[in-house]
Parts: sequence; C-alpha cells; structure tokens
Amino acid sequence: MFKNRSYCGELTVQDVDRRVELAGWVESNRNLGGIIFIKMRDVSGTVQVVFDSSLSLDTLKTADQARSEFVVFVGGTVRKRDEKNVNPNQPTGYIEVSAESITILNASQVPPIQIDAKETIGEETRLKYRFLDLRREEMRDAIIKRHQACQIIRNYLNNNRFFEIETPVLNKSTPEGARDFLVPSRISAGEFYALPQSPQLFKQILMIAGFDRYFQIVKCFRDEDLRGDRQPEFTQVDLELSFIDQAAIMAVIEGLLEEVVREVTGREISLPFRRLTYREAMDRYGTDAPDTRFGLEIADCSDIFRNSEFSVFAQALTGGGVVRGFSVNDAGKISRKMLDRFTEEARVFGVKGLPTLKYSNNAAEGGIAKYLGPEEIAELGNRFELSGQGTIIFAADEYHTACAALASTRVRVARELGLVNEDALDFLWITDFPMFEYSEEDGRFYSKHHPFTAPKPEFINALDGLKPEQADSVLAQAYDVVLNGVEIGGGSIRINIPEVQQRIFSLLGISKEEADTKFSFLVDALKYGAPPHGGLALGLDRIMMLLLKKKSIRDVIAFPKTTRGQCLMSNAPSPVSSDQLRELHLKVVDR
Repeated sequence: MFKNRSYCGELTVQDVDRRVELAGWVESNRNLGGIIFIKMRDVSGTVQVVFDSSLSLDTLKTADQARSEFVVFVGGTVRKRDEKNVNPNQPTGYIEVSAESITILNASQVPPIQIDAKETIGEETRLKYRFLDLRREEMRDAIIKRHQACQIIRNYLNNNRFFEIETPVLNKSTPEGARDFLVPSRISAGEFYALPQSPQLFKQILMIAGFDRYFQIVKCFRDEDLRGDRQPEFTQVDLELSFIDQAAIMAVIEGLLEEVVREVTGREISLPFRRLTYREAMDRYGTDAPDTRFGLEIADCSDIFRNSEFSVFAQALTGGGVVRGFSVNDAGKISRKMLDRFTEEARVFGVKGLPTLKYSNNAAEGGIAKYLGPEEIAELGNRFELSGQGTIIFAADEYHTACAALASTRVRVARELGLVNEDALDFLWITDFPMFEYSEEDGRFYSKHHPFTAPKPEFINALDGLKPEQADSVLAQAYDVVLNGVEIGGGSIRINIPEVQQRIFSLLGISKEEADTKFSFLVDALKYGAPPHGGLALGLDRIMMLLLKKKSIRDVIAFPKTTRGQCLMSNAPSPVSSDQLRELHLKVVDR
C-alpha cells in the first residue's frame, strides 16, 4: 500500500498531472456540500486534497468521516489550483491533489491540543501530550533543524579527521561540581555507578591512547536545580584534540559553528569571533558570559567616591568593596516604578539596593544627586560621557556581588527599552579564566572549570604557596564560547604532566589517596606518554534554542523534563516495586 508514497509537503507544480499516494493525518476537513476539502499533514508539511462529486458515494462518505487527526491513506492526481485559490504563503499553495480514493487507517479522539492552533498552548498540556505537540509545525521544524545540525556537525568533524567514539554511560562517581545521578548495582551490593556529567576523563584517555581527534554527540547528566536553559539530561558536542594549542581549537570550533549557523538559519557569521579576557568581560559587563548586542557598559567609579559623604558608597569602599555602575540615555523612559522593580530583582545577587542618579545635559537630579558634590558629578559626566537625558544605576558592594547585580540589571534595562537587536548573532570567546576560586565557607580552593585544566605556563611557579586572596591571580588555559549572552561551550588545554596534575590536586585539597580513588585510571595513564591535548564541549540544546529564537531549551528537545525534573508524558520519575528494591539491596526511608 505504501510502496509509492509521496510526502505531502514536497509536492510542487513540477508534480502536476502526476498520480500520487499520500499517508498522514487529517489537519482539517471542510464539507461544502458536494465537495470536501481535507488538509492533510505528514512530517514534511501539508497539502490540500479535494474530493468532488464525481467520486463514489462510499468514497465521499469515508472522506466526510475523516475527522481531525485521523490517519488516512489517499490516492489522487496533482493539479494546479485555480488562480483565485492560490495560497502563496504555503509551500504547496499553488497545487492540490484531486482525490480518487481514501482509506481511514486509524481514528482519533478529539485531541486536547489543536495542532494548527496559533494561540499559546500551556506548557504543561504540551508536555503531557508531547506526541501531539510534536505534530505542530513549530515543534516539528525545530526537531528537524536539530537533526540537520547534527548531520552538519558529524560531516564537518569527519572531514577534519575526527573519530566518533562512544564513551561509557555507567562509570564511577567523581563528585566535583554538580551532583551525580547514581545507579545502584545489583551485582555489587551497596555499590553504585554514576551517569556521566561529561566524558572528560575518557576523552583524555583516548588522547593518551593515540586517537588524536575525538568527538561525540553525547548525553550527559547533572542532578541540579533546573531552569529554562537546563535539563537533568542534556546533549553536548564533545571534542578533544592532541598536539594542538588554544588558538587552533578555537579555529576548529568557529568553523563548526559557522556551518551550523548556515544550515540552521541560512545566515553567514563573521570569523574570527571577538575575544575578551575574563577580567575584561567582568569589568565591562559584570559577567563572564556577556550580552554585547547593546552598550550599557559598566564602569568602576570607586575612585570618584573615595572621599564620598554618601554613606552607602563610603561603607562599601571602607569595607574593601567597589562602586560600579552604567548609564543609559533613556530620555526619561525609566520610571521610579521600573527602578524599584530592577532593585528588587537585583537583591537576589546579595546587594542591598541599586542607588540611581537622573541626569539631563550633564546636570544631576533626583535619586542620590543630593548626596553628591559638584566635583563628583563632574567626574561622573566625564566617566560616562553623559549627554541628553538619562539614568545612572550603581551597585556598591564586594566586586563580584556588584558585578552580578549590574550584569543582570543592564540586560533587564536593555530589554525594557528595546535596545537588544534580537536578530543579531553575537559570538565571542572569553579567555584567561582564573584557575581557582576560594570558598571562605569551606576554607578551600575550587577549580573554576575542572581540576584537569592546565595553568598558563607562566603561572606554574605561582602554584607554590598560593594564598586564598591570590585565588584569581593564577590564569588557566581555559576558554568559553558565548552567544548573545549565553555560554554555549567551554573547554581548556588539559594537564598532561603527572607532577603538575598532582600539584593541582593538592591545592584543591584532594589527597593522593583520594585522587587514586576517584581518578586512578587517568592519573596512571598520564604516566605513559600523554600528549599535549585539549578540547571543548558545546551545548547542543542551548545552541539550537538561540538559533531558533526559542525561550526555552524544552522547545528544541523532543522529550524534555519540567523544571521539577519530571516527564509529564511518562510520569517519570516514579516508584518501583519492593522486589526491585530488594534486588538492588535498597530501602526507601521516609523523610
């Protein structure tokens, strides 16, 4: 029956007078009394099928019974539409199929989702009935674009001498960062596998094994709190290369992203990507993943207010903090109510408030103006090159706290005022990350990226006797790629000298015994001729979300979880039987 099947959305005027057989779903059915129009859909799109009065009564009766989402098989001949019925906005709008036969293959209940609906459908309903949601043009196109991107990635990397190699999904737990998802072993009572947060150790092993260019489009897992751009299971394009430096890795990634963008959006992007050091990004934008599609750059004002009588600024500076801010020529559009909202939203980052100052033609007014002297106001005019009518928004706190609050606020202000070019694709690299962060609470250093990242050669000697206040002074050979203010990938040159790796472990408070327990197979492998190597992982879900202008990665994943980590369609996670628990030597304890 389906041997000569054609696809609905692929029919064109070139197919006129050709007899075709179509299989798919009924999207709509209009009976105009003597003539029936069925809009038929499959994965390629839709086409109009016409049943006229020349057909048998049985055929017309069957066509009339074919309601929305019935599965049907239709035979007929392609013909041009009458000129007055042409729909130039539809790919098949110049033709239609004159039906000869129809078979109902399966009926459908009235669907809880209208497949061709233009109005917004609640996300819970969409996720519960995902099998219907995926029939919608918007979702269908996103999944097909994702497939095309994966094919481009594989072809590009294959043409650049990469080997696609699978790494284990079940391995030992090495908790250094996000929580692992644990899998109990039935055979080894009381012991657990962990699902991989990344194939990091195995891809380094592959470099040591001599496979000098590895890649994998791989599922990874992190048991962490979720939001719009996170899922408990996510897909990354994972790469590792030997005998290479940071610049060469960046060039490979830029070429890959150039082809993906061209395939997914039909657009060209400029290479090479702009580069900012971590410190430049923090100083100018307050974040290591800055959105640079608009201005509103942050400036440090600590020197201006060194002797300020404004208590908020004075207290911050006396306590070793900073006063930083950005200006926006808003022509009076930012209201007191908006500023109050920005301030409330910024409190989540730890600031007590966001002092503000209104200005007009370099004259200060409103906000904290009454607390500032004429010299301070004049210096602000020079610092921010004030002109017209606008607002300066400040944060006075510890450096990183002030940065985080201003970084978030500048994006909110830009969106509120329509300053963001939503059509732009602004790629950039962030380089020269600090190797370490220091936690006062835990009294120890942590890796900024991960413990296998190599320091820049000139900082090797600085590892000895590193003090907490020097945590960010040692720079790493690490790099992130950012698109429109979202980190879409990160990587580094790896440590390939066993002694250096041990020094890093010691700084991180990982003893030799603990390192042997967690990372023994990598530590051992490094002793047997590990080449210089490095790599990067790209977040496929995030890339597709941004290129397709979606608000959530759930709109580019076929079967995503909710922000609570649930699959509403299959009702996972779910309880298991007592027999299963007994086999795994587990007992569920009530909280």
